[in-house]
Amino acid sequence: MYRFDYQRPVSRAHALAAFEGDARYLAGGQSLVQAMKLRMSASERLVDLGGIADLAGIRVDGGQAVVGAMTRHADVAASAAIRRALPALSELADGIGDPAVRSMGTLGGALANADPAACYPAAVVALGATLQTDRRSIAAADFFTGIYQTALEPGELLTEVAFPLPQQAAYMKLRQPASRFAIVGVFVARFADGVRVAVTGARASVYREHALEAALGATFTPAAALAVKLDPNDLNADLHASAEYRAAMISTMAARAVERTLAR
Repeated sequence: MYRFDYQRPVSRAHALAAFEGDARYLAGGQSLVQAMKLRMSASERLVDLGGIADLAGIRVDGGQAVVGAMTRHADVAASAAIRRALPALSELADGIGDPAVRSMGTLGGALANADPAACYPAAVVALGATLQTDRRSIAAADFFTGIYQTALEPGELLTEVAFPLPQQAAYMKLRQPASRFAIVGVFVARFADGVRVAVTGARASVYREHALEAALGATFTPAAALAVKLDPNDLNADLHASAEYRAAMISTMAARAVERTLAR
């Protein structure tokens, strides 16, 4: 690991002031610290957001669930309010990594890192969430711009995420056994005006699968999802799964997600 300066501010204002030069925010460190240890990433300064109390927290009001950026995965999974209002998000959080990862990793850290196989991006996009920073509001559709890339500007601080509450929702993933990242993850959300389906793990970035949305909008059943045959040509292929297998698993995970929503 290369040498770096470490700052741990206790307020948002101090965090913004500390971000200067070649700096990065540290929001749990479950990906960044490992990359730094392997010398795959280096920064002159880390600004640890863990000491800023008002960046964490959960509230449900006005037809939405609002989660602070520094809220840990374990807290989302355990939240009684989230379990009542948006159980799919609680279940998603409970399936991230292992207990050690869930106790340190945060919502904001996962979203800002934008790993192509991360779970939270699927929830953000499928639910049409709004991401709030110290400067602006960003629609989920505009946030993820590519592999490990987002619309965040240098020094911009993600503060909270507002998730609209759907009528029904569920997330299912085919997970890589060691890392528990998604080989394919599918979040299905049903609203009064239609169905939204977001897929992670299958391309360079999370995306909406419109063929599944159309099929499930017409008939919200597992069979309708399974009947959708997707083109594998633009999907990832690696040592974990071929593009053809991922295409089949997207429809399968969508069907399982629908089955879960109907069973609630």
